[in-house]
Amino acid sequence: MKEIRILIVEDEAPMRELLQLYLRKEGYVVDEAITGIEALEKVEKTLYSVVLLDVMMPEMDGFEVCREIRKVSQVPVIMLTARTQTLDKVKGLKIGADDYLTKPFEQEELLARVEAVLRRYGVSEPESRGNTLFFKGLVMKRNAYQVYYNEEELSLTPKEFAILELFLLNKNRVFSRDDILELVWGYDFIGDYRGVDTHVKHLRDKLTEAGISGRSVIKTVWGVGYKLG
Repeated sequence: MKEIRILIVEDEAPMRELLQLYLRKEGYVVDEAITGIEALEKVEKTLYSVVLLDVMMPEMDGFEVCREIRKVSQVPVIMLTARTQTLDKVKGLKIGADDYLTKPFEQEELLARVEAVLRRYGVSEPESRGNTLFFKGLVMKRNAYQVYYNEEELSLTPKEFAILELFLLNKNRVFSRDDILELVWGYDFIGDYRGVDTHVKHLRDKLTEAGISGRSVIKTVWGVGYKLG
């Protein structure tokens, strides 16, 4: 199994060192960030399996960092805080956090929550081209040719799976219909780009039926083609 890399975002050195100790003893690869800005830079450059994110940080707090992370990645985020108010927990979950851990906590609880998040997202290695891809709650297990939303599997045709995979692997790229024909069907395709539109429509419909707006996942770029939402 490939390494599972976890990012700790914590400005207090004693807590940061304690988290590293707990996680490295279990075989996880650990990176650290002291500020929100540093955390965002690392998330953009490195593929993580989990982010442990402290709420109370100077300049940019954990809520704002989580909100910014969700603009570029669906990596699981566990918020760490000394706050016990329910409203704070609800706020974190609403902006995209996956779980909430209140300080002080025991080593066993931390590890249990990390393991639970990894199981929930089917992660046996980091979010990567090698195995599992994430987007807006969608989980694609490439090796198994499976796609899930809210733990329910979608029934996709091979071409629908390939189109969705293409977008998930290239989150910032706009694809023309010719691009999709070449990359999904191959050079020997006989027909025209309307076949792409039909498959995209069917894929969107299945996503919508599963509970996530198909048009929010695959967006039309008028006059050009399609891109990931």
